[in-house]
Amino acid sequence: MFQHKHPYQPFIPENATKLIVGTLPPPRFTIGNLKKGDVDFCYGSIDGLLWKVLDTIFNLNLHFETTEFAIEQRKNFLIKNQLGICDIVESCERKKLDASDLGMENIQLRDMLFYLTKFPKIDTLLLTGGNSKNGPEYHLRKLLKANKITLTSISNKPPKVHQFKINDNRNIKVVSLTAPSGSANRAIGSNNQYKLLKQQNPNFNTFDFRVLQYSAYFKN
Repeated sequence: MFQHKHPYQPFIPENATKLIVGTLPPPRFTIGNLKKGDVDFCYGSIDGLLWKVLDTIFNLNLHFETTEFAIEQRKNFLIKNQLGICDIVESCERKKLDASDLGMENIQLRDMLFYLTKFPKIDTLLLTGGNSKNGPEYHLRKLLKANKITLTSISNKPPKVHQFKINDNRNIKVVSLTAPSGSANRAIGSNNQYKLLKQQNPNFNTFDFRVLQYSAYFKN
């Protein structure tokens, strides 16, 4: 059984108003066996799409390489845009050495409520995935339920938007974005909005769909 521990501490600037929340990076980041093009930082997998989407939205000219320069590019962007990253899973066990959420067992969660209290300017969680088993929304629901906090639906249209309240009067908005991984492409293909946009423009693809969706929440 592989002990898959998150290799990075949360990166949360003091001025952060939004948190990007996922689960765990691929196991190779835990053991330090990175691929060409990987960045040794949150969401640094060359196979992932988050930084590629953000690079497109904000014209960042990011480097995709295992260098300190590439890490600093990402940190500077997060600070400038009042964004933090705090994945919800601290560790898990795996029978197979892969990055699937479904393969996680004996999961230990991070105390998201602790970080929300520590950084009082945060008002939005941007989840990089939905409520499928072991996804970020799934685990957030579990954490809130354990703390007797109600998650209220604001919109069921993709991306789903919810809200919960902490410290009696502080509202936290939760947006469940389409996952920035190839495994979500099938779900995008069945999305009615995607079908309509694809019909209007045959060159429109699943990457374009993410850029459109993410820009609405990362820019505002």
